[in-house]
Amino acid sequence: MEFCTWEPVYEAILADFGYDRRGDERARDVLADLVGSFDMAELDFTDQRVAIAGAGPSLAAEADRAAAADAVIAASTAVDTLREEGVAVDCMVTDLDKNPGTALDLTDQGIPVATHAHGDNVAAVREWVPRFTDEQVLPTTQAEPGGPVENFGGFTDGDRAAFLAGHVGAAELTFVGWDFDDPGVSEAKGRKLTWAERLLYWLEQRRDERFDVLDGRRDGIDVSMLPI
Repeated sequence: MEFCTWEPVYEAILADFGYDRRGDERARDVLADLVGSFDMAELDFTDQRVAIAGAGPSLAAEADRAAAADAVIAASTAVDTLREEGVAVDCMVTDLDKNPGTALDLTDQGIPVATHAHGDNVAAVREWVPRFTDEQVLPTTQAEPGGPVENFGGFTDGDRAAFLAGHVGAAELTFVGWDFDDPGVSEAKGRKLTWAERLLYWLEQRRDERFDVLDGRRDGIDVSMLPI
């Protein structure tokens, strides 16, 4: 994902949520000062079927589908659920808002953690990232990338995991633990899930693939803010 392609979508997200771009850029720079460059060879999923695990309530029941994939990239607390079900993950994607201790544990085990900095989590970045095993930290931003900090596209932990999988060569993406209509989420989280759905639609268009998680939903997705 070239930033020039991502930027119009990013600007639409900023406008929709009222976020400050400068805050994201400051967070990116804080993260950049704490880490080195990540060796992307650690995440070579070329020609593999990759499960993208969301943290929805359906995940435990779908854990066997994650286990059947060649690799698993899990968002945030999805890592904990999968581990409870005996399913290992190959990468965690997180903005450190819920279970940073899990991220710490994974980096200690040599498992990469795509660690995201944005305007609202600078304190967590400063607290946790220095404790991680540095070579296992893949630093990411939703703003323009700089230094060691990458931007593969995506907004929430879950859809960023899907964009990352595409970047590292996945041949097929399958989705587990995704519950777009979960009534238990807050209004703010619901709006983020709407964007996640929209971005997955964009990603499947870019990959010329049909994601199972969007079956029966495509006609209701507002794509007016997407460059398709």
